[in-house]
This record gives sequence, structure tokens and C-alpha cells, in this order.
Amino acid sequence: MSKSKRRRRARKVQRVTTVVVLALALIGLILWAALDLMPWLTLRSYPMTYEVLIRQKAAQFDLPPAYVASVILAESSFDPEAVSSVGARGLMQIMPETGEWIAGKFGEPFDPDALFDPDVNVRYGCWYLSFLMRRYGNDMRCSSAAYHAGQGTVDKWLQTPEYSADGATLAVIPYDSTNTYVQRVLKNYEKYAKLYAED
Repeated sequence: MSKSKRRRRARKVQRVTTVVVLALALIGLILWAALDLMPWLTLRSYPMTYEVLIRQKAAQFDLPPAYVASVILAESSFDPEAVSSVGARGLMQIMPETGEWIAGKFGEPFDPDALFDPDVNVRYGCWYLSFLMRRYGNDMRCSSAAYHAGQGTVDKWLQTPEYSADGATLAVIPYDSTNTYVQRVLKNYEKYAKLYAED
């Protein structure tokens, strides 16, 4: 092989090597950036807003704080001023009539606008979640379904063999919106269980 051919081949190998090295460096940079951004992206997708309040009220009503945060994310995306199309209010999207019923359990006067106060809303929401968890044997799936669709609806589903084989757990949630909601809460819970884990 002539010297000129060898030089051309050497230059070609050098160019290919340079491209490969640059490509690998770029891939490494992208991976490093992605890893560096992961905590930020996680906190953006799973906010820890009101963490102190959530931990406090969850402890008061014997609930996992991760479950409370999961419901808040699914209900209002942590917006204390949120109002649903049917009139549910605040972080945990409590209906005024439900809020009035809960206020009665606490023996305190009720003001519907108080549901926009994070402290009141999370206290009422945690009391209600705790009530549902006790009612449904600490079954988070049933409790979440009842939080969304109502206790009466879930009780009917549990009495329907097509939806519940044992009358205590739900194999099927027939309402698409409630099924989607419950899946979201349980998925949120997996993430928040790590974020809310004690050191």
C-alpha cells in the first residue's frame, strides 16, 4: 500500500475516532444532565408544598403523609384556591356539605370559605380519609374510590360480585373516572412514600 493511501486511511480512522469520542462525550453529558435534573423533575412532578402541614395532620389522624400528599396532588395539584366544576374546594377538594358535616364532628361552626384555608382543608380532608380508611379496613383502594365517588357508591360495588369477590376489596372499579383517579392516587403514593420517608 502506498504512503498516500496509508495517510488517507489514517486520516479517515482519526476522523471516525474523533466522531465516536465526541458522540460518547455528548451522550455522557446528556446522561449527567438528566441525572442532575432528576431530583428537580421529581419535585416538579411530585411537589412537597405544605409538607409540614401534611405531616402534622397525617400524624394527628394516623395516616401516612404520603397518602395525604397523593390525594392532594390528584385532587388539586396543590392549589389551595382550586374549585371543581361541582363546587369542591381547596387542596383536598372538599364539598361544602361534606365540610359542614365534618365541622359538626369537630363541634365547630362552619364557614364554606374556610375550605380555602390550607390548615382547615387538610385537617378536614385528613379526618375524612381516616374515617374512610377505618370504614374500609385500611384498604387504600376502597378508601380512595370512596373519597372520589362516595361511600354509598363504593358500598354498592362491594356488594356486587362482578366488582368484589369478597365484599371487602374492589377487583373492578366500574366508573372510568374513579378508576383513573384511584390509579393516579396509588401511583402518586409510590413516589411520595419515598419522598416522605424518614431519614
